[in-house]
Amino acid sequence: MQLECVINISEGRRDVVVAAIAAAGRTACLDVHSDAHHNRSVLTLVGQDDVVEGAARDVATAAVRAIDMEAHDGVHPRIGALDVVPFVPWTEATIEDAIRARDSFARWAAHVLALPCFVYGPKRALPEVRSHAFADLSPDYGPLVPHPTAGACAVGARPVLVAYNLWLESDDVALARAIATQLRVPGRLRALGLLVGGQAQVSCNLVDPLSFGPADAFDAVAAQAAVARAELVGLVPEGVLAAVPSDRWPELDLSPSRTIEARLGEVQAGLDEHQGRGV
Repeated sequence: MQLECVINISEGRRDVVVAAIAAAGRTACLDVHSDAHHNRSVLTLVGQDDVVEGAARDVATAAVRAIDMEAHDGVHPRIGALDVVPFVPWTEATIEDAIRARDSFARWAAHVLALPCFVYGPKRALPEVRSHAFADLSPDYGPLVPHPTAGACAVGARPVLVAYNLWLESDDVALARAIATQLRVPGRLRALGLLVGGQAQVSCNLVDPLSFGPADAFDAVAAQAAVARAELVGLVPEGVLAAVPSDRWPELDLSPSRTIEARLGEVQAGLDEHQGRGV
């Protein structure tokens, strides 16, 4: 049984720090996507459930040690250094398996890292945690106040989603926010309008990417404003890529090499070669 864990950390500027945190994930870490303006990195871990859970704990330990939220600034909303840790069912796994991994990780992080953890999914959405944490929502595990340097963590269990940014040919953040508000549909698309490096961006989470994928998001935004470029954050499942005509892949920042399955194949090929050399 395999799980995916897409860890979002509040560091996207210090390359050496991001690399060290990602290295803690070992071969389970298939991809790292960093953004200096968001000051955020997204680490995609995939593999057998016990391997991913162990790698997630090691990444969490490294992130909490290395990131001080007192010195942090960035465009993206965040509640902590180890900001979001969602567990996602992958091969043969179910949402119940992801929930078990979520709760196990949250209990561990609360006990070992003294990190307040708010759980989300399937009944509570991540935006609810962001909006209400420490106000009218108490941590599910751990201290009732933020960690002095690491803040808090949102630990989730959810289906596969695709993080996808669309940059406008404009610096009109009000326009980006208006588009995001109009496009937002619970259970299908979450969106924010942001000013990122002097350029307006519609930042999207495609919550059901097989029914509303990257091409749908691009076209919906392009119908209201000129799109300068698209940006895939992390990886996509092969099924999401296959649903998009291949002649649109370059425009949408998609490619076969950026699927989860392709990266898993690369890791396995590397392990096979390593074993074949008898190293």
